[in-house]
Amino acid sequence: MSINLRTMLAGTFAAVIILLTVLLSYLIGHESSRNAEAANGRLLAEAAHQISYSLDHFMWARAGEVEVLSKLEAFQEPADREEIAGLLNQLKESLPVFTWVGYTDAEGKVLSATGGVLEGKGIGEQPVFLNGIKAPYIGDVHDDALLGELLPSPGGEQPQFVDIGVPVKDKNGRILGMLAAQLSWEWARQVESAMAEPLKERMKGAEVYVVSKDDNRILLGPGGQIGRRMQNSALQLAGQGQSSWLLDEQKGSQSYLTGYAYGDGDMNYPGLGWSVIIRQPAEIALASVRKLQNNIVLSGMAVAVLLGIAGWLLAGWIVRPLQRIIESADLLSSGAKTEIPLYNRIKDWSILSRSLHNLVHNLTRPEPEPFYMSEMGRHDPLTGLPNRTALDDYLAHAVNKAKRNRSTLSFLYLGLDGFKKVNETLGHRSGDKLLQQVSFRLLESTRENEMVTRIGGDEFVVILHTSAAKPMQEAEVVAKRIIDKINQPFSIDGEVVHVGCSVGAAVWSPENQDTSEILRLADDAHYISKRSGKNRITFETAV
Repeated sequence: MSINLRTMLAGTFAAVIILLTVLLSYLIGHESSRNAEAANGRLLAEAAHQISYSLDHFMWARAGEVEVLSKLEAFQEPADREEIAGLLNQLKESLPVFTWVGYTDAEGKVLSATGGVLEGKGIGEQPVFLNGIKAPYIGDVHDDALLGELLPSPGGEQPQFVDIGVPVKDKNGRILGMLAAQLSWEWARQVESAMAEPLKERMKGAEVYVVSKDDNRILLGPGGQIGRRMQNSALQLAGQGQSSWLLDEQKGSQSYLTGYAYGDGDMNYPGLGWSVIIRQPAEIALASVRKLQNNIVLSGMAVAVLLGIAGWLLAGWIVRPLQRIIESADLLSSGAKTEIPLYNRIKDWSILSRSLHNLVHNLTRPEPEPFYMSEMGRHDPLTGLPNRTALDDYLAHAVNKAKRNRSTLSFLYLGLDGFKKVNETLGHRSGDKLLQQVSFRLLESTRENEMVTRIGGDEFVVILHTSAAKPMQEAEVVAKRIIDKINQPFSIDGEVVHVGCSVGAAVWSPENQDTSEILRLADDAHYISKRSGKNRITFETAV
């Protein structure tokens, strides 16, 4: 199955653009994904660090307030229970985050408490007393069945607390008792809401988790997640004290872009080692990149269609002359009288159309012109160019035409520079091939109605039709073009060959009747060019 040129060009253009689009989409998408991951990851990591710091700072501030309270004289012996109750209630009223504050004796009996809750009862077995009676103590988030019954949550859920315990000592350092405080964990939700909500507005689908150190239990997170255990790469890195971000990709489940931070305390507060995890589904975090890739693909497809159409039109423009040549050839084969059209806009068209035109003209013309090189005795057997006999016949007709048109003929006598060296180094066979290639380049450098002949050896004569006003300038343009062509390297049997070209020129005008004299002047100018440096043009004028 054959494919016509128009289809091939249009398909090639479209295929190239589609391939470039796929490559560009991959490269831009890959780089954009990396940049988007880094930008969003840093934003999540920074937010996790800020929340972690705020939680630690809050705990440091509350522990400091309880410790300052423990230094007041009201707690020294003999203790004034009414004054102590007033101080405790004042603290709770000023900071509602304190759910309960109580003062115990050295054995753990509650002497005074906010709202009178647990007064007269012992808490000596509670962790807050066992640890806080010795030194300032902050406990992790936990449930409290006793306070949970006495202080139920407005939402009906089991309340959670953070314990603070500070020993109360007299001036001599003797332990008199302990101040115990429980903070409602609801304050953490307020911190998370204040800091994470703006982030969630900017980063759709983001989730915030606060996870305990000891058992990886979720202390704060989306509904239904609290109390569950979390296990992922980000939590492991945060547990090692690191704060950064990563793309958590898990087979068979959703991937997340995750920022993480470790709570290492604030000031003299060592912290409880909480890890803050903020994550966003990767498909949402990288949605802008996916959109960019889709836009690139759509744009590329549109360009592919447009270039496919352009290729189709261009191919039609290229093929049209070939189709006309084919149509003319078909008419000739059927016996119709027509000619192969000539096209000069593109070199390949020109060569093809001229070759076919000359072939058909030679085959169909009953009698060749006197100067035409169709007879064996009138052309050079090596190059196929007209010989000296054909040149003389051509000049007879060219002179008559120039007289009628009041124009001139410019003679270019050419000799190759360095041809002898080619014969000596590469052999005469290579020299013959060089002469054949030189002949072709001379034909390329001249017009169809001008004459290129081989006089003998490495010498050629070119006859140009030039104007009466500036024949030398016109001849010089052609001569320079020929020199440039000949100076270009030749490939002979795998060898690269360089030769030059010396040109002698003379102009015939209707006043100069003898063309042989003009040819002699051009020959003399040719030798002047060789003696004066070669690879150049020299003009001789008739006296």
